[in-house]
Amino acid sequence: MSASSDDAQFMQEAIRLGLLHLGQTSTNPSVGCVVVRDGRIVGRGTTAVGGRPHAEPQALAEAGELARGATAYVTLEPCSHHGKTPPCADALIASGVSRVVISVTDPDERVSGRGISMLRDAGITVETRLLEEEGRHSLAAYLTRQTKNRPYVILKLAISQDGMIGRMGEGQIAITGPAARAEVQQLRAETDAILVGIGTAVADDPELTVRIPGLEGRSPVRVVLDPLLELPLTSKLVRTARQVPVIVVGREEVSEAWEQDLPPSVLPDISPTRGEIDSRQASVQNVEGGTSGRPQPISPLVGEMPGRAEGGISIADASNNQLESRRQALESAGVEVVYCHPYHPEQLLPALASRGISSLLVEGGAKTARLFLEAGYVDRILLYQGPGTIGQGGIETPIRKTDIPSDFKHVGTRRVGDDSLDEYEREV
Repeated sequence: MSASSDDAQFMQEAIRLGLLHLGQTSTNPSVGCVVVRDGRIVGRGTTAVGGRPHAEPQALAEAGELARGATAYVTLEPCSHHGKTPPCADALIASGVSRVVISVTDPDERVSGRGISMLRDAGITVETRLLEEEGRHSLAAYLTRQTKNRPYVILKLAISQDGMIGRMGEGQIAITGPAARAEVQQLRAETDAILVGIGTAVADDPELTVRIPGLEGRSPVRVVLDPLLELPLTSKLVRTARQVPVIVVGREEVSEAWEQDLPPSVLPDISPTRGEIDSRQASVQNVEGGTSGRPQPISPLVGEMPGRAEGGISIADASNNQLESRRQALESAGVEVVYCHPYHPEQLLPALASRGISSLLVEGGAKTARLFLEAGYVDRILLYQGPGTIGQGGIETPIRKTDIPSDFKHVGTRRVGDDSLDEYEREV
């Protein structure tokens, strides 16, 4: 590639622009574009919120006549197909640019290589793969959904010095400081969806929205793994479902042997028996023995005998009847109920991708984190470590710096206020 000494600088600016609208461009990638004439940027563009207009026509419009004979730097190969907007390759050709520099080739079969061919056929010099690693990182969510039919999965954990992520029976406790928590809020604003398990949803009663002033409208879709549809109607998630979408992932049917195909790491949390329901409800009591004031889950079964419900009805039949009533109640409150095996990521993740979710932040619950790790569907790991300890009754982290899977690259360690952050990534 015959890149000039300034090319990397201009592509870095295009990549920076592309990051501005992460999580806001629907199914379209968040692309950055700059138009450069005589060593000066004369046009800038970022894929607009909602996905249209694309970055290239915005940058070209700002450049105007100065685009003629200029160089355009774009993070992703310009589209070549007619959708709801004309092809960006056509816009570049019509503008009169003489050279286009691309970071990443688009894997979309409607585009891949065609945009480049259209530009070259029009006599435009095209150079590719400039800062490709950085470009792929900026487009990781889009590239993962296109090539793997699933969202890009980020696992975030806050870990104490003694390797704990919380304390049993106390709901949310502060492990990291305000700087780290603010950084996580920004991460939420850049992500399409955030996921927790039903245990975390009940014990912590989280809202899972963005609380940065001015960015509240960028809150991600909230997803709860909830096979028995136990999410309380009085929970913050349900009460805000009409303002910020909530997807509850349930199990369509409950049978006597429905647990047999579940991963061992999640079995203890989901058995519809009286003893385990009582144990889950007890987990939201405070240390003084009183209730925490958080909403309690709807009790799935009442008065059953071992293996049978009151009156001789099987547990499966009773559960399935109550699943339907709970589904209706949740949907009436504005929650979307999706029937897809909640504890099989190979089924769940494509279902989320089909809803336009390209990036997923897994933020709650040791068992939920372990589920995605064991299944091999985590692409990026963020381990925040605070200076304090949890001690007796702590919930052990599902992963430590010493047991990161070998196919992850350690991106680096940095300070975030009084805490530290270690970041790991798989190749996109």
